[in-house]
This record gives sequence, structure tokens and C-alpha cells, in this order.
Amino acid sequence: MALMEYKYDDMIHRCFRCGYCKFPTDWGDVTNCPAYARYRMESYSTGGRLWLIRAWVNGELEWSENLAKIIYACTGCKNCEEKCPLSFSSELVNMVVAARTNMVEQGLLPVSVKGFLNNVQLHGNPYGISAKKRGDWTGELKLEAYNGQEYLFYVGCEGSFDSRAQETARTLASLLQKAGISFGILGPLEKSDGNEVEMLGEDGLFELLVENNIHLFNERHVQKIITLSPHSYNSFKNRYPDFGGNYEVFHYTQILHDLIEQGSLQSQRETKSRICFHDPCFLGRWNQEYKAPREVLKSLDGIQLLEMGRNKKGALCCGGGGGNFYTDFLGGSEDSPSRIRVREAVATGANILAVACPNCLTMLEDAVKAEGLEDELVVKDIAEIVHAAT
Repeated sequence: MALMEYKYDDMIHRCFRCGYCKFPTDWGDVTNCPAYARYRMESYSTGGRLWLIRAWVNGELEWSENLAKIIYACTGCKNCEEKCPLSFSSELVNMVVAARTNMVEQGLLPVSVKGFLNNVQLHGNPYGISAKKRGDWTGELKLEAYNGQEYLFYVGCEGSFDSRAQETARTLASLLQKAGISFGILGPLEKSDGNEVEMLGEDGLFELLVENNIHLFNERHVQKIITLSPHSYNSFKNRYPDFGGNYEVFHYTQILHDLIEQGSLQSQRETKSRICFHDPCFLGRWNQEYKAPREVLKSLDGIQLLEMGRNKKGALCCGGGGGNFYTDFLGGSEDSPSRIRVREAVATGANILAVACPNCLTMLEDAVKAEGLEDELVVKDIAEIVHAAT
């Protein structure tokens, strides 16, 4: 097998598999890498994965479905980057994504990844649902199309098409209306933000999505964006400026925090609940936003906010990042990260597990059912908790 061009040839060999990448920030006796937690095989750790990538790009290892699964099982949660003591730690996820890009260019992809990317290319979303139905999530809500309002509410693919996330999207839209926020939606004109497409290594499709979205946003003079998903928030905030798309981008919890601080949303009903919050990777480790969601919860009357042992930058990923909410390379076991996570939530004594990401919502609700914990723990989005209290 001939050598192939790989962006990180000059760096990847420096990983010597010390194993730090697998640990939580408190150096506890558990693993914090979701793929390694699921399979407990060195190949699925960051260090093992990088060694396999190096062997593949150097021609020492043939491509196989199993190799592709190992490389695509990484959720991009960035726990490894938090723990790696070496100078190139900030490039660890990028090294994996670059290997995926090589696989995309050669057409060497797992079936589920191909399906994800094909659906986005053909329909603008990974579900393969017609774009004409993208605005159906609004239900009976009367929402205006974006036409110069202060904010664009970007709902995202999950909020548009996943039935559970649609409930959250409607709840958040109702809250924004209640607080008097001037906003509009794109409805059937909205397309994927591209965050997961880039994570899966399809650079060409990602750039096409970005360019089309920037054209659409600029044509409508969008200046401020509220996102339902931290994944959308990350892409708009950190990647779109590289292509000339410069906007003020807010995750909805940041907006709710400001509205509560200003008195535009006030706690009206006491909610006697014990709540722990699960940090979404793309809000937390990717964008260092740990305060806003917690401050929103703490502002509500009757809330007892608890913390799981692994929280903030040390939180365990639910397993849904990097397209895994769709491809599901980490499911099917009691060691699936989402199932581990809900067990940790129950152990705190909480009766509500709060989330701020539609991917986390789906992953953790499914995990509660798989664990048989429906009578002990309910998964709710922060928007739903605020709506019930105000």
C-alpha cells in the first residue's frame, strides 16, 4: 500500500500512548473517553486510534470496516485534549478528523456515515426528510419568517425533524416570545449548519453548506443568531468567520441567562426538584461555557442543583457527538456512555437530568429507558424547565 498524504504526518508519530487521554480531570479510576469506556480496548482510546491512523497512512495497515469503525467511534468530545500533557494536545481531534477526510476522499466509509453524508447533501439534513417539512416543527405556534428581526432563531436539524427535539424547539420559541424577543426563523430555507459534516471529514460538503448558509444569512441581513444546539453554536461561532460569515452567535442558555438577569423572565412557580446538569461537549469543552446553564437553573425557585462527579471540563460525553447520535457506533451495551451517564445522574439523588443539547436529550432519554430508570429520572431540556417555572 502506497503512502498517502496526511495533514499531520509531522506530528502524529509523537504520540507514545501514555494513556493520559483516557482519564477524567480528577484522575479517578474510571475512563472519560466515551469510545474507550464502551469497548475497553486500547484501539478505541485516542492513543491507540492515532497509532492505527499512522500505520494506515504509512501503508503498514490495510483499510477495513473495523478500522473505519474505530476511527469514526470518536465523538470529538475533547476529553483527550484536556488531559494530554504534550504540546500538540490541541490537535488530537483534528488528527482524527483528518484521517476521516482521507477516508472520504477514497470513498472508504462505514455505511451509516455514507448515509448521513448523502442525506445532508441531498436533503440538507441527516434524516433524509424533505426540506419542505423543515418548518413543520412549529406546530400551532405562530412564528414569523426571518425578515430583519433582531435575532435569527436557528433551530437546526434535530430541532426541525426529531420529534422530541421539536418539543424543545417549540418550548424555547414560546419562551422567547414571552420575553418579547424579536426573532424570526428560516423554516424550509434552513439547512444543516455543517458541524457534524466537518467532524465526519467531508470538507467539500461542509464548505458548500457554509457558503450557502452565509449567502442566505447575508441576503437577509442576519446579524445575531440564537441556536438550539451547541453544535450549531460551535460551527457558527468558530468556523463560519473563516469563510467570511461574521455574526453574533448565542447558545439559547446564554440568552435565557440574560433575560432572567434583566427580569424579562421571572420564576413564578416553585419547582421542588433535584436537578443535575449534563454538560454538552460543544458548549463546554469546545466553547468553555459552563456558567450560563447552571445560573439559569439556580435562578429558579425550589431548585436544588446537584453535580455529578464528572462535570464541566471533566464531564463524560453522552456519546452523541461526531454524528454518533445517528451512526450509533457506541450504543448497544450497558457500557454505552449515555447509560453510564444516567447511572451517574441517579447516584446524585437527582430526579431530573437537565440538558442543553438536542443530541444529549435523545441519547440520555433513550439511556434512561434502556436502564429501566423511568420512575427515578426524567431528562428535560433547560428550556422546558424554565418554561414550567415561569
